[in-house]
Amino acid sequence: MGISWQHLLIVLLIALVVFGAKKLRTIGSDLGAAVKGFKKAMNEGDTDEQIKQLRHDEDDADFASSESSKRSADAKTGTDRKA
Repeated sequence: MGISWQHLLIVLLIALVVFGAKKLRTIGSDLGAAVKGFKKAMNEGDTDEQIKQLRHDEDDADFASSESSKRSADAKTGTDRKA
């Protein structure tokens, strides 16, 4: 029940008559550029997510130095946590 090659040929001929050869070529190249841009963006998004995941894995909490980091943050802001 799929589309046979004869039906596809008829549809392409009707599109050729309606749009013309030059317009179909332009539509085809624009469609190809859109698909290429979409694939590039998808691959770029995957790469960004992998980099974020790697950075997240590297920034694990270090509980031994957390007290010293609180003190250095307090010194920068001028607050005192003991009060």
